[in-house]
Amino acid sequence: MKNRFLLITCLLTASLLSVSTVSAKDLRMAYDADPVTLDIHEQLSGGVLQLSHMSFDPLIRWTKDLAFEPRLATSFQRLNATTVRFNLRKGVKFHSGNMMTAEDFKWTFNRLKESPDFKGIFTNFAALNVVDDHTIDLVTTGPYPLVLHTATYIFPLDSKFYTGTDANGNDKAAIVKNGASFASTHLSGTGPFKIVSREQGVKVVFERFADYWDKKSPGNVDRIVFTPIKDEQTRVAALLSGDVDFIAPVSPNDFDQIRASSNSELITMPGTRIITFQLNQERRPEFRDQRVRMAIVHAVNNDAIVQKIMKGFATTAAQMSPPGYLGHNPKLKPRYDLDLAKKLMKDAGYANGFSVTMMAPNNRYVNDDKIAQAVAAMLSKINIKVDLQTMPKAQYWPSFDDRAADIMMIGWHSDTEDSANFYEFLAMTPDKATGMGAYNSGNYSSSFVDEQTMKANMETDTAKRAEMLQAIETKLFQDAAFIPLHWQNLAWAAHKGVNLDPVINALNFPYLGDLVVK
Repeated sequence: MKNRFLLITCLLTASLLSVSTVSAKDLRMAYDADPVTLDIHEQLSGGVLQLSHMSFDPLIRWTKDLAFEPRLATSFQRLNATTVRFNLRKGVKFHSGNMMTAEDFKWTFNRLKESPDFKGIFTNFAALNVVDDHTIDLVTTGPYPLVLHTATYIFPLDSKFYTGTDANGNDKAAIVKNGASFASTHLSGTGPFKIVSREQGVKVVFERFADYWDKKSPGNVDRIVFTPIKDEQTRVAALLSGDVDFIAPVSPNDFDQIRASSNSELITMPGTRIITFQLNQERRPEFRDQRVRMAIVHAVNNDAIVQKIMKGFATTAAQMSPPGYLGHNPKLKPRYDLDLAKKLMKDAGYANGFSVTMMAPNNRYVNDDKIAQAVAAMLSKINIKVDLQTMPKAQYWPSFDDRAADIMMIGWHSDTEDSANFYEFLAMTPDKATGMGAYNSGNYSSSFVDEQTMKANMETDTAKRAEMLQAIETKLFQDAAFIPLHWQNLAWAAHKGVNLDPVINALNFPYLGDLVVK
C-alpha cells in the first residue's frame, strides 16, 4: 500500500511538473552569436539592437508595415519646425524597481550624444528638454524630416542604476568600446525581459519582468534561453532535433531541409541590408587611384555570388539604397566586366597586381565567409593576391574598429529606414567628433558626399530630398567608393507552435515580448 501511495505521488508530481513546464512557455532560441555587450550604447549592431528590444523599450517603434506605434511615449505632436513633444507613459518601472521619468530620457539622450557609435544618428538634434516628469521635447538644429525615425533609437536607461561608481571606483555610466565596464555587464531596462544569467559566448538566460508595464501584450513567453550557435548547419540540426525552438539567421542552403520538416517552418522576407567590402585608402595607396577601385568593382561578379552562394536569396546591388528608399537610383546597375577590370589595372600601372589583406566575419551575415572567399578568388583574376582572415563577430568588430586589414566586410541596415543613414556611417569622411563615417573603414572621403548628406538631412521637400540623395549614390558609384555586393534577405525558422510571423519585421529585430508560443 505504501509503495502504491509513493507511485501515485510520483506520478502526480511528474504530471504537475509537466503542466508547470508547459505553462512556463520557455523559448529556446539560437542565433549565430550572442550580444557582445549589455551596454546598448556601446555598439551599433544587430545583436545589440535585438537585445535593446528584449530588455528595453523605445519611445516609439516600427510596425511590420513600417509605420510608427507608441511605446514609452503615449503620443507625440510637432510644436514647431524644430520641436516634437512626446508625452510619456506613467507608472513604468525599470528592472531595478526605479520608476521611469523624463529625467531618464534626458540622461539617456546625453549619453547617446557621447557614444562613438550612436552620436552620428543624433547629429541633427540640439537637445532633449524636460517639460515635466512625463513630457519631453526633442529639439533639432533645424528642420529635420527624420525625428520619428530617430526616436525609435531612444531606449531610456535607468539613470539612477547607472549613476555613481562601481566596486573598482569606475564610472558606472562609462562607455567602453570592446572592454569590460559596469554598463557592459549590468542591465536595467523597462523591457519585457530581464537577464538573470549570462556566460559570454555560451548562454544568456532571460526571464519575463513581472512588473512589465505592457499588460496588453499577447506575449506568453516567461523564459528565454539564448544559445549562440555559430555554424549554420548545427543551428538547423538543433531546431530539427528539438533542442531549440527558434533559429536565425537561416542560410538558403538549408531552406529545403526545413521545408521538408513536419514540425518546423521557414519564414522569409525581403531585406534591405547592404553587404559590401570597403577599400582602405590610408593603408593602401593603390586604393587612392579611382581606376584601381573601379577595376576591383568590375572584377567582382556579385550576381554570381547571389546566384551560387546565396541561392538567389538576395538582390544584386550596385548602390547602398535598396529599391523603395528615396536615394535609390534605378539607373545604377551592377557592372561585372573582367576584361575592363584587367584594362583598368594596366592603365593604373598595376598589370602585375599587388598583395592585400582582407578580413570578414564568419558568423555575422549569411554566408559571409563563403562570400569573402569568392571575392578573394575573383580579385586573383586581376592579380590582386588576397590574404583572407575570417573570424567570429566578437573578434571581428574590434578588428574592424582598428581598421586592421586593407579590405574589410561591412553589412548595413539603415537605422532610420532612410538612405542618408548609409552615407552618414559608411561613406562620409570619418570624424570622431561628430560620429560621421564611424563605419567607413575604407577612409573614403568626398566633400560632395559630406556636404550633400548634411543638406539632404535638412530638406523637408521629399522630391528635392530624393534628388539630392540619388546624386550622392551616383557620386559613390562613379568613384567606386566601395564594393557593393547585394541586399541580404531575411529568414527565420521555428517550431510550428512558435507564432513568429506577427513579431518579425524588416528590421530583423523580432519583438519577442509579444511572442505567443502554443
